[in-house]
Amino acid sequence: MKKLSQFARAFCAIGILGLQLAAPARATPPDRPTIVLVHGAFAESASWNDVARDLRARSFPVIAVANPLRGVKSDAAYVGAVVASVPGPVVLVGHSYGGSVISAAAEGRPNVKALVYVAAFAPEVGESAVDLSGKFPGSTLGPTLAPPVALPDGGKDLYIQQPLFGRQFAADVAPRVSGPMAVAQRPVTEAALGEPAPAAAWKHLPSWFVYGDADRNIPPAALSFMAERAKAVRTVVVKGASHVVMVSKPGPVARLIAEAADAKAPRD
Repeated sequence: MKKLSQFARAFCAIGILGLQLAAPARATPPDRPTIVLVHGAFAESASWNDVARDLRARSFPVIAVANPLRGVKSDAAYVGAVVASVPGPVVLVGHSYGGSVISAAAEGRPNVKALVYVAAFAPEVGESAVDLSGKFPGSTLGPTLAPPVALPDGGKDLYIQQPLFGRQFAADVAPRVSGPMAVAQRPVTEAALGEPAPAAAWKHLPSWFVYGDADRNIPPAALSFMAERAKAVRTVVVKGASHVVMVSKPGPVARLIAEAADAKAPRD
């Protein structure tokens, strides 16, 4: 086990070095925060590709985390460990269920300077994704889910039916892109979506919100409610954008993240 642990640390170090070597040719300014991108349910790390490309062109170091999607507390612990490994300030960005994760992962992490919610949940302590998505009418996710996959531990994994994925999840994304997204979608456990939030870091960290007004997973009214409750520094509503606004409209998403990263003064 000791050798395995040593190997894991060495492998992680190689991965971080690889990210640094793959960065833009110009040197990264020393005060540039690292942007940590956390995908949500039914998505995966590649959903951030265009946003990451834009941010790296702006000389931001970027890490797109592979969110386990097993449970809010355990996923937050995993993301928190990634954050703890980063020297210097971090901006945490969450999509969808990933918003619940970053809200908990930022707790006790003094290097987190800001939170950005991309069509994401920003739950109060004790609230779940299911609670918030049902708080306002408009979500059509339920009927598009495939029969749950029974897991060995007694839990259940949820997927969106592949033929319905494009219309439900990525209606403004070209079929040549949304088709492979449907095939590569990452499942979330049913328990994760119903797990109460253990923390709400948006209460003491400045937050930014961006979402589409054509979101069919999380009702836009719910997204607006959460942004207002969090006293967001700025909220951007992208006209006609689906739940995967970071895929269909990466420009506004990247610009808002850069704004959060460049912000100097904390919220009062």
